[in-house]
Amino acid sequence: MKITCSKSELLSSVNIVMKAVSNKTTLPILECILMESNDAIKLTATDMELGIETYVNGTILEPGKIAIDAKLFFEIIRKLPDSEVTIETNENYQAVIKCEKSKFTISGKSGDDFSLLPEVERNQKVHLSQFTVKEFIRQTIFSTVENESTKLMSGELFEIEGNHLKVVSLDGHRISIRNVELKESYDLIKVVVPGKTLNDVSKILPGGVEDDVDIYFTDKHILFEFDDTKVVSRLLEGEYYKINQMLTNDYETKININKKEFLDCIDRASLLIKESDRKPIIIYINNNEMTLKIDSAIGSMNEELEIHKEGKDLIIGFNPKLLMDALRVIDDEEVQVYFMNQKAPCYIKDNDETYRYVVLPVNISTTNV
Repeated sequence: MKITCSKSELLSSVNIVMKAVSNKTTLPILECILMESNDAIKLTATDMELGIETYVNGTILEPGKIAIDAKLFFEIIRKLPDSEVTIETNENYQAVIKCEKSKFTISGKSGDDFSLLPEVERNQKVHLSQFTVKEFIRQTIFSTVENESTKLMSGELFEIEGNHLKVVSLDGHRISIRNVELKESYDLIKVVVPGKTLNDVSKILPGGVEDDVDIYFTDKHILFEFDDTKVVSRLLEGEYYKINQMLTNDYETKININKKEFLDCIDRASLLIKESDRKPIIIYINNNEMTLKIDSAIGSMNEELEIHKEGKDLIIGFNPKLLMDALRVIDDEEVQVYFMNQKAPCYIKDNDETYRYVVLPVNISTTNV
């Protein structure tokens, strides 16, 4: 094999497939990137759960393929001059990498030993803009957990019915929901996508409003196709939590509040909370005023915010991080927050319910307030 391409093009493509290189494996081949040059220059990596394939613009002088240690290859390419790179391999699976006056010779492995990505049937595709996909991942991914004992919570529910996509994540303390209107109508699709896959897709998606992503589903896999890149992932097995049973539109108190003012106030209060303290922020809702108080070993804070209130007065406590995580990903200038009572979850949603965030309160005693 012999190819030439620009350092920047190659580095960009290597950076994309690196997301699928296994960090913990007993199979050395999974620590490699497969480089193939037949009709085009293609890079592939997989950890057997996630696989990524992408193409590099360049010139093929001799076809062939080789598996190269991913981390070493990435570091070499990253530190080369910004110029044209030539990669040539021989029958002993050695790769010679040249760029200007730099020359590296590294050992590779046979490309025939590399695991191919699973074929995903393209029976029906869901077509979305890259911007939309990147946004709904950003607005839900923070509610997933990394815990083997609650595997389904490490993923997100994708539920498609008719022309409606619902994306759901939860971690036992909160629920994040994004609703997306689709241009076409579909039969029911209900799968759980690993959070790691979605994180990786979000990182490598350019996110253009005019650029598209095609998403395909099977019983075991999901496939994202965009630009010159293909991402294939195993789905998580099991029935997702019955979200509808956890949601209500009932409330006894509703407030409208400036989102930035609310977020900034909570952020200031959190300065007085050590992570080990788990001190709640106490919210007092009275007439058209809301008071936020924190009292910790470090100090105390008391701040008043203007609100528009409907319903009853209320005193309620929250973990400030849970509120901030939700507020940070909401783009609206004003938010509507709904409360039932001191022990029931609050929820934040817009009128069209394109998003809904449900947050459990913290039990507070009379000594807290």
